[in-house]
Amino acid sequence: MRCWLKIEEMALEELMQRLNAVSQCTDEIMHQDIIPLYAADIQDQLKKQFAYLSGGRGGDGCPVITFPDYPAFSEIPEKEFQNVLTYLTSIPSLRDAGIGFILVIDRRQDKWTSVKASILRIAASFPGNLQLVLVLRPTGFFHRALSDIAFKFNKDEFKMKVPIIMLGSVSELQGYIDKTQLTEDLGGTLDYCHNRWLSRRTAIEGFAQKVKQTAQILQSFGTELAETELPNDVQSTSSLLATHTEKKDKMKEDIRLAVEQGDDILGSITKPVTENPEYKLNQDQLDNQTTVERLLAQLHETEAAFDEFWIKHQQKLEQCLRLRNFEQNFREVKAALDIVSERLSAFTDVGNSCSHVEHILKDLANFEEKSCETIAKARMLASEGDAFIQSNHYAVDSIIPKCSELHHLCDGFTTETERRRNLLNKSLELHGLLEKSMRWCDEGIYLLASQPVDKCQSQDGAESALHEIEKFLDTGAGNKIKELNKIYREYAHILNEDLKEHVQKVFQKQESMEEMFQKRQVSLKKLAAKQTRPVQPVAPRPEAFVKSPCPSPGLQREYVSNSESSALRRVNCRRGKSEMTELHQSRGGSTMDDEENLAVLRQHVINELIETERAYVEELLCVLEGYAAEMDNPLMAHLISPELQNKKDILFGNMEEIYHFHNRIFLRELENYVEYPELVGRCFLDQMEDFQIYEKYCQNKPRSESLWRQFSDSVFFQECQRKLDHKLSLDSYLLKPVQRITKYQLLLKEMLKYSKNCEGAEDLQEALTSILGILKAVNDSMHQIAITGYDGNLNELGKLLMQGSFNVWTDHKKGHSKVKDLARFKPMQRHLFLHEKAVLFCKKREENGEGYEKAPSYSYKHSLNMAAVGITENVKGDAKKFEIWYNAREEVYIIQAPTPEVKATWVNEIRKVLTSQLQACREASQHRTLEQTQSLPLPASSCTSPSRNHIRNTKKMEERKADLASLEGYGTTIAPKYPEKGKASPTSPDKKAKRHEVVSDPAPFGLRGWAKTSHSLDASEENDGWSSAEDPLNSSDAEEEGGGGGGEMKLTPGKYTVVTDYEKGVSEEFTVKSGDLVQLIREGEDGLWYVKNLSTGREGWIPANNLLMLIGNSKSAQSLSSSESGTASSTLSTSSSCSDSCNASSTSFSDIKG
Repeated sequence: MRCWLKIEEMALEELMQRLNAVSQCTDEIMHQDIIPLYAADIQDQLKKQFAYLSGGRGGDGCPVITFPDYPAFSEIPEKEFQNVLTYLTSIPSLRDAGIGFILVIDRRQDKWTSVKASILRIAASFPGNLQLVLVLRPTGFFHRALSDIAFKFNKDEFKMKVPIIMLGSVSELQGYIDKTQLTEDLGGTLDYCHNRWLSRRTAIEGFAQKVKQTAQILQSFGTELAETELPNDVQSTSSLLATHTEKKDKMKEDIRLAVEQGDDILGSITKPVTENPEYKLNQDQLDNQTTVERLLAQLHETEAAFDEFWIKHQQKLEQCLRLRNFEQNFREVKAALDIVSERLSAFTDVGNSCSHVEHILKDLANFEEKSCETIAKARMLASEGDAFIQSNHYAVDSIIPKCSELHHLCDGFTTETERRRNLLNKSLELHGLLEKSMRWCDEGIYLLASQPVDKCQSQDGAESALHEIEKFLDTGAGNKIKELNKIYREYAHILNEDLKEHVQKVFQKQESMEEMFQKRQVSLKKLAAKQTRPVQPVAPRPEAFVKSPCPSPGLQREYVSNSESSALRRVNCRRGKSEMTELHQSRGGSTMDDEENLAVLRQHVINELIETERAYVEELLCVLEGYAAEMDNPLMAHLISPELQNKKDILFGNMEEIYHFHNRIFLRELENYVEYPELVGRCFLDQMEDFQIYEKYCQNKPRSESLWRQFSDSVFFQECQRKLDHKLSLDSYLLKPVQRITKYQLLLKEMLKYSKNCEGAEDLQEALTSILGILKAVNDSMHQIAITGYDGNLNELGKLLMQGSFNVWTDHKKGHSKVKDLARFKPMQRHLFLHEKAVLFCKKREENGEGYEKAPSYSYKHSLNMAAVGITENVKGDAKKFEIWYNAREEVYIIQAPTPEVKATWVNEIRKVLTSQLQACREASQHRTLEQTQSLPLPASSCTSPSRNHIRNTKKMEERKADLASLEGYGTTIAPKYPEKGKASPTSPDKKAKRHEVVSDPAPFGLRGWAKTSHSLDASEENDGWSSAEDPLNSSDAEEEGGGGGGEMKLTPGKYTVVTDYEKGVSEEFTVKSGDLVQLIREGEDGLWYVKNLSTGREGWIPANNLLMLIGNSKSAQSLSSSESGTASSTLSTSSSCSDSCNASSTSFSDIKG
């Protein structure tokens, strides 16, 4: 770079010297260095023609200046007279002017007194050297005689050092000057036209000035080019090169025009010779020709000097442009290489099985193949940089480090890829050894289990079994792990904690299996010896051995069967506490180091979170002050187009609200957690409601984007960007809030990864879930605002829970059969929006445009009130389908999700809506029941006594249980009952339900009653409907109604009566007998209940499954009098009150259905 600057300075200096020489030479040619006077300056004075330079010469080449007869000679101002004489004497060459001038003074028509005055004036004012003065005296006799006498006596008065000759006629004049050198008015033949001479002199001097000005302009332009600072980006460099090239072309055009001007002048001078070859140019014409030719030569020298400078300057700009392209490509390739390196660094897993390692190797190969393009670009760019270096680019100092970095990154990627491939190959090799050992152990255990013990009792059988064992052990040389330490040494660079533990477990299993073989060998050797007495055969339980000799290829980390576990426990029993002590000692230091490393990582995450938060707040403030506030600035109003005025709220949305939240609240709260990064989840949870403001901002973003595209070229925005010195335009900063809200979940994931065992892990997980929920809500709302054609208010439908695209078939009871068949077999593409109170069916329409305008819109088709909706979770033949039906299956919509996971998510969400509606109905019914109870008179009548209520409710419960029992116990469903449509007996064969169905409770939006429906055996087997045991909705309903229908009873603390004997408790001393009163105290782990036998006073643990058999359908003593009756009455009152309120509330969403 320094070398190039030196070359640039030298080129500029050379240009300046050459152009200065041109200017000086031009002045010398035109004698402007002596007398800076131009004909154009004294053109009016020269036109008077009281003196002229005809171009004639004397005998020795002296220039002739003629003073013609001019009557007003004495009236000429002295200044004009002096200017004309000075100019005329400056025209001839210095050599000719040095010889001296010949003056011809024509006074033939004048008086002697005037002659005398003229000679005296000329003698006093003539600026050059004089060779001779010739005076044509007056022609009158008297004045002629008087002049002769007066001249003789007054000769000394003229003060001239040259002879003054008085001539009486033109013929005498021709004796001193050749006739060809005299003009026609003096009797000569010299062709002279004063106007032509004056025009030519003006043209020549104008051309000389043009040459000088061109040189000066090129000097200034060269200085400007040399001093221009080179831009730092491609676009600016290209623009600068184009601008300089345009200016250079203009300069070249000016030089071309100047050359044409000089050629025209030269042509006019030589025109007589061109027309008549015999024509002889006079000396003055020859001098003019020489002058113009010299000026043209200077002009060509000027052009050549500038061309040489321009070539060097253009080369510098082109090299700068190539450098900027190189730097831009370097940044792009560097970013791509960083991404590739980051992804490569993610290949840290060495696998947990052969298949896993092979999968990782395949992923690595695919990744390497996809990365080849990036590496090739990087190497090509490095080669381009090397070419710049070889061509002596001016910025070699800047290019060399970048080329070195590219070579280093490419070589590093190749080396690291090869290293990781080698590691994975070693891991594959190790896992192969481990799996071979595992298979060998499995085959050995299977061999031991498959040897019939009764045959081994004989000597031949024992010898045969012993031979089998010895033969199998011989195969261990190529299958088992021989030295554990050797494995550790050979594979030390891939052994992480998990893999090391895996190796240890495999080795332990191998040792245990070999120990089992040794014991079997000892036993068989004893049996193979001569037996003196019979031996009682003890056969192992064959059902304990479940391993097959060919384990499944998907090797897992669970190794041993029940028999293996017992064998291992016997072997490891002797190791006991010593191994645990060693394990704690070996892991103590590493655990401490790991915790310190995690603390450092957590600190890095919190630092990044706070630093980026500060930068985010500053960027928001910069936009609000530099753009939003300027839209209200009167001084900037003239730059804002009328269509943009009063659109600030659309362009910026609620950015100011976002800024105040982050600046005043969230950033300050975050800074309080800088020393406790693992607790930062609390900060997010405390402010989670405030993050809802982002939903409003994102909903406004399409309008803001559209407005920006219309006015992005506005002078106002360009001026604001210039003042802020922003490299990016406003739209990049308007995207910052969207980018920021998505950044939080990434930082929370990182923090959670390093804080799993810390105090704030639960808060971090909850904060992450909440942020993801906000992002989902924002995304859903962006789709919701694109709904068109819906007449109502979408906000009245409640919170938007889910949205997505599905294939939809319809299967309605009403309608033409052909239409129904077509609808059944041809799916419709529909986008569903699930709200709390309705589900909307829309048609997705893609829009043309750019950015947000390209986002789809959703044309509203129809909707279903969730108060009358039911679902069938599974549809036969497709795991991705489910049903949404309406009004007792009058309308059935078969929904096909893109994946089974999407289907499960939607079904769960709809189930939650239906469950919440049922809960709302129950609470409303209980509230109304309570109000009715409180409104009754205080004296209790016999019909409303608690005992009678209990008896009546108990009877109703028994009746309902009997009804449920008659339904063959296949489960329960909850569905709206519509009395007006009628309903067949649930046991009639043509009315059996085909699916397990659940609908929402219509309350508080309307209820038409609840009913139990039966399920055929086929339906239960075909569909995974909502059974009472699976579904929380049905389970809670069954519990409140006293169970039945196959529902599983839920245990609660209380007193119960035992209905059967039990002697198999966890504690052998704890037993219960039929009729004992027991108290369920608390539920423990592993499905155990802590129970007290009130009859014997003993306590102990009983499994929950056994406990259910012990107490049967008995009720807690305290619930029989209050809880059960209350539940039953509440259930019944809920059903009746909800049914009564059906008509009043069922039409609240009638306008939704379309």
